Amino acid sequence: MKVLIIGSGGREHAIAKKMLKSPKVTDVFCAKGNPGMKNDGIQLVDIAEDNHKDLIAFAKEKKITWTFVGPEIPLLNGIVDDFQAVGLEIFGPNKAAAMIEGSKEFAKKIMVDNHIPTAAYEAFTDYQAACDYVQEKGAPIVIKADGLAAGKGVTVAMTLAEALQALKEMMTDHRFGESGDKVVVEEFLAGEEFSLLAFVKNEKVYPMVISQDHKRAYDEDKGPNTGGMGAYSPVPQISSEMVETAVNKVLKPAASGMMANGTPFTGILYAGLIATETGPKVIEFNARFGDPETQVVLPRLTSDLAQIIDDLLKDQEPELIWSEQACVGVVLAAEGYPNDYKKGMAIPEFGEQVAVYYAGVTEEQGSARASGGRVLLVEAEAETIETAQKIVYQALKEADTKDYFYRNDIGAKSLK
Repeated sequence: MKVLIIGSGGREHAIAKKMLKSPKVTDVFCAKGNPGMKNDGIQLVDIAEDNHKDLIAFAKEKKITWTFVGPEIPLLNGIVDDFQAVGLEIFGPNKAAAMIEGSKEFAKKIMVDNHIPTAAYEAFTDYQAACDYVQEKGAPIVIKADGLAAGKGVTVAMTLAEALQALKEMMTDHRFGESGDKVVVEEFLAGEEFSLLAFVKNEKVYPMVISQDHKRAYDEDKGPNTGGMGAYSPVPQISSEMVETAVNKVLKPAASGMMANGTPFTGILYAGLIATETGPKVIEFNARFGDPETQVVLPRLTSDLAQIIDDLLKDQEPELIWSEQACVGVVLAAEGYPNDYKKGMAIPEFGEQVAVYYAGVTEEQGSARASGGRVLLVEAEAETIETAQKIVYQALKEADTKDYFYRNDIGAKSLK
């Protein structure tokens, strides 16, 4: 099989690397990918992910068996629809189904219609009405930009002032462009968060092992929200009963609800969940693999990822086998991220005891340089989270990271 991956980040690096381990896969191409991926034998394709015409031409020319879409933006731009229109196999939700991530209000409607547990909410396009509602409800409260905001369009406001500031930034300062023209205001839910992903083909749901992401920039969940500063799997403090309930009361009803809505879902369905005293509740749905969750979930998959995707595309039952190993992944970010950050720094080198998934990396005069906020993720596997943690942090300590920063407590919640 020849496989094409759409995307350029650490998530796509992890997906492509896993695909290459399949004995049935001869070539893995990544468009555009990044220079760090070449270390693992991934072939880069210099075509932008929004250039559907040239991507289709490439897939035809190279006789690509099927294409896998990594990020959300190509999905919402209709890349799946465009590939399918010319008879090319592609794995991911079409434009209509990807709205489960593209609009918080769309996702909430699916949840309400299908009795999926989630926070109470109201949606607003009128700034003053939103402010009045927030003042009526009080804090803590959650403010979300309705559209895409690269994982940064959510404010968990612990004070009224913080909530009103978030509304101002989204609705009048247009911090997230059109994505903040509509906001969803939700009740605050207390509990630990976890990520539950699944392979989905219409009403068939095949769950993955859970993970926990760390969104805040600094230790002890302080600082601004980011796209994710690290993750780990498993999450021992979340019971297997909680996960089973989430599969049966969240994932399966979401898949059948999307069918009933006339927007059947094929692809990776990501449920961001919170373990409350009354069971799991949905914080958000995404229409693709999470980043950095992918980098700690896929290493635990011992069955053939390419075979799983192939089976799903052919309406056959896939086999999913998971290892008991623990994975910890820590993001190395450019100084200043998630605001204005440094660029052009040398990429640190790491020993063979860790895997490195590259993201914000470019090539300048033959050498790799930092070009994004989240530059790479360092990941280790071991029998326990604590051991994997020690391996990762030792590798980071030994590397030259003076122009970067990282959190020192990824996985710490599992050890309390």
